[in-house]
Amino acid sequence: MKSKFFRILSILGGALFAAVFTHTAMAQETMRPETTATEESAPDTLDQIMEDHWAWVMKESPVFATSLGVRDYDDKLSDPSLEAEAKREEKTAAFVERLKGLDPEEMSAEDRVNYKLLLLNLENDLEAAQFGGKYFLMSNRYGPHTTVTRLPDQLPFFTFDDYESYVARLEAVPAYLEAAKETLRAGVEAGWTRPCEAMEGVEASIRYNIVDDANDSALLKPFEKQPSSISRRNWRQLKADAADAIDDKVMPALTAFADFYKEEYAPACKEDVGVSALPDGLDYYAHRARVYTTTDKTPDEIHKIGLSEVKRIRAEMAEVIESTGFEGDFGAFQEFLRTDPQFYAKTPEELMAANALVAKKADGALTQLFTRLPRMPYTVKPIPEDVAEGTTTAYYEPPAGDGSRPGVYRINTSKLDTRPLFEIEALTLHEAVPGHHFQIALAQETEIPNFRKYGFITAFVEGWGLYAESLGRDAGFYEDPYSDFGRLSYEMWRACRLVVDTGIHAKGWTKQQAIDYMAENTALSLHNIEAEVNRYITNPGQALAYKMGELKMQELRKRASDALGREFDLRRFNDALLANGAVPLSVLEENIDAWIAEQQN
Repeated sequence: MKSKFFRILSILGGALFAAVFTHTAMAQETMRPETTATEESAPDTLDQIMEDHWAWVMKESPVFATSLGVRDYDDKLSDPSLEAEAKREEKTAAFVERLKGLDPEEMSAEDRVNYKLLLLNLENDLEAAQFGGKYFLMSNRYGPHTTVTRLPDQLPFFTFDDYESYVARLEAVPAYLEAAKETLRAGVEAGWTRPCEAMEGVEASIRYNIVDDANDSALLKPFEKQPSSISRRNWRQLKADAADAIDDKVMPALTAFADFYKEEYAPACKEDVGVSALPDGLDYYAHRARVYTTTDKTPDEIHKIGLSEVKRIRAEMAEVIESTGFEGDFGAFQEFLRTDPQFYAKTPEELMAANALVAKKADGALTQLFTRLPRMPYTVKPIPEDVAEGTTTAYYEPPAGDGSRPGVYRINTSKLDTRPLFEIEALTLHEAVPGHHFQIALAQETEIPNFRKYGFITAFVEGWGLYAESLGRDAGFYEDPYSDFGRLSYEMWRACRLVVDTGIHAKGWTKQQAIDYMAENTALSLHNIEAEVNRYITNPGQALAYKMGELKMQELRKRASDALGREFDLRRFNDALLANGAVPLSVLEENIDAWIAEQQN
């Protein structure tokens, strides 16, 4: 029988995670070198294994380590080669063996949870390694090139050493991109490549940051302002070294990578959009579904849940449409929302201001929803232009764990006629507060092991984001019927994902079938729908996490409310949901059941 617990998403590829979700923060203490029980001639312990594991994660993810305050690998980039991947698999297996040498029955209740979660994480990494996902260094949203071009946003820039190590990383770019190309070539040979339709426009995003002069490069952005702690002479030298590295190493390497993509990788794309067309593709997708939802549910079961949720939400949408007095059917109302100029910003600045206003209003509503608030702030910025047109409406970037960088709520300001204002309340509550920023920043301040503090369990994190949208009803949002319809449209979007993602990857759906289904049931613009479907095609299973996580949280809220009656306090319930960081849904259920019993006593 499979374990109830499923994988905490691996953070070994910290640079790649920045794409997605590209995703996380801090390790304040200095990490000691790895040791083993044999070397110390002492029995192995869970604490020692967790410490050794985290030190290894830092070594394997040097940019991520820097953002967490671990400065031992400041001059390095991660290694995307297959040789390095093989070594990671060996190391993962060794950690599993060490963990299985312990007896969890001899541990405290808290340590038993840590034991189960770390073992789960590692065993799922080993299972994933049996498939070809290791060849997928690129999607339509990220790739080795974005790892390079996002370095200025990922790193701290305060001291001489910060800038010097940045220059060293720029000089390491050619070797990094060469290793990435070899892994991608191996993927072509193994038959593990991306679908053609979903990757349109990627070449343009690679070439976007290629310039003839370093002074025109975004990679020189950290040198716009001289820190007072660095002398003028040293500053000039650092800036000159960075410019030389950009001109002589980074730009030729990015150009070669763009040529490789155009001439070798893109022509090897697959016509089929579902992973079922890949070697062992159906097994791979079933694995991805289990990992992303942290449940044992099959793709077919998830598909049926999606159909049921779509039916329920459509009924609620009909009620909201009736309240507006609109005369016409559902399709006519969708067309009205997609085309009427009153629902769209005229300038990027207007769109940014509208999001910022909702974000500030949400900040002020937090005390209605929680008794514990995070200290780390967040800011609002546009999505970088090189990826904006092909990516989603917004996303969130976590704060640096060492406190050197706030969280960032990123807004897509391209194609303004596809970014309706009536979606902004739901979008902001999801991405900023009480959604992703609130949950992730709070987790970083929670006393749990680092692998949990900075891990990313998608069913919990994205389930919380969708649950956070619903909290707007408790805090005075969605008073306008169009904004309320925007909330329902966003919930419908996530319900449709259950149908569409499983349809594409397990039931043979075409891209157009997926687009048509979402266009029929949501108020999303057709541009956004196509961008979303491309995302589901290139990241199979990830879209399942949102609704599955939110459904469990809503179920637990009702359970707690029914059990506690008049004593139910929404603030303390929400505190309890977040009290242990991101955990698999089965662990969350156990935690809330224990909390309910505690409240009853």
